[in-house]
Amino acid sequence: MRAHYNHLDPFLSADDADTMLRLAENFNSFGPYANEAENEGIGENLPQRFDAAFNYIANGIDGGGNQEDFKTAASRTNYFRETYAYGEEVQAPGVEPFMNHPALKETARKISGVERIVPAIIFANLLVPGQELAVHTDVPEFRGANRKVTPQWLLVTMLHSGLFDEWRIPITTCVSWFGKSKGGAFTFYPEGASGTREAIQAQHNSAILIDTDEVFHGVERVTQTRPDIPIIEKSTRLHFMGDDHWQMREGDTVLGDYDWADLRYSISWKAYCFKDEAEETLWRSGSDDLSIEFILDRLEADLRKTGVLTGARPEPTEFATLMVGHYIRFPRQQMAAE
Repeated sequence: MRAHYNHLDPFLSADDADTMLRLAENFNSFGPYANEAENEGIGENLPQRFDAAFNYIANGIDGGGNQEDFKTAASRTNYFRETYAYGEEVQAPGVEPFMNHPALKETARKISGVERIVPAIIFANLLVPGQELAVHTDVPEFRGANRKVTPQWLLVTMLHSGLFDEWRIPITTCVSWFGKSKGGAFTFYPEGASGTREAIQAQHNSAILIDTDEVFHGVERVTQTRPDIPIIEKSTRLHFMGDDHWQMREGDTVLGDYDWADLRYSISWKAYCFKDEAEETLWRSGSDDLSIEFILDRLEADLRKTGVLTGARPEPTEFATLMVGHYIRFPRQQMAAE
């Protein structure tokens, strides 16, 4: 079945689109996505999204492999991200009107098919020239299990396993683009992992609303303006320097200088979609929350039932790799439609 989505071009008024650019400038400094919360007790030696990273290393964005060493591949996909808002926590003052934009809520109702839309998260992503985003599905949420308390790869595994659907909180995502960068098209599989890949150009002041938790998607390479891309470490940051100038630095060492027009800037708005008041109340009450022990035990029982796992439960990193490899099936036909 083809996923429902809306492509909006133009998306906001010209003044509101300009405000989105000013939010990034005022935020001033962005850190690498890989710096998000560490895993604890299960797969802690693995990146948060090692599911997508390992598939990228094997296949690249277009299915042809990368022919690059691990550090270069990591730098190509370790873009810069900060959270503008998460629930009631607002980190970017001025984003509140966007968080509660009535047109976003109304479109989310049409995409999800439910009436109760609760805006929840706003992320801002910056990709420098030469970066791209591995094909993946986004991090879902379940009652009691979200990215603040549960490893992101585990949440994705939970969704793909189908074992936790009764606890899932459906999310509709709006991915919007601002700025003048070249390349970096949003590529996705609206007919499922076995379907044809499609692409939408990341034009200034345009957007797509879609369920990115279920639809595989990625970002094609931002047009490269230099022969190589700096190696991005945990302490690397991207700073706004004023006058349309950004600078990548490792401490006091300058790794690269960029104009605003070089950077692919997107904002992801996410809203919980509840079918009725009772479902929203159940989520807010916390009375039916999942525990990490229940999650792992349920996954282990299913792996044993299907004969994938026998003997003792593997050590955490091996167990994590086993679960991801069994449950998550990435697209294999990755060429974009003409």
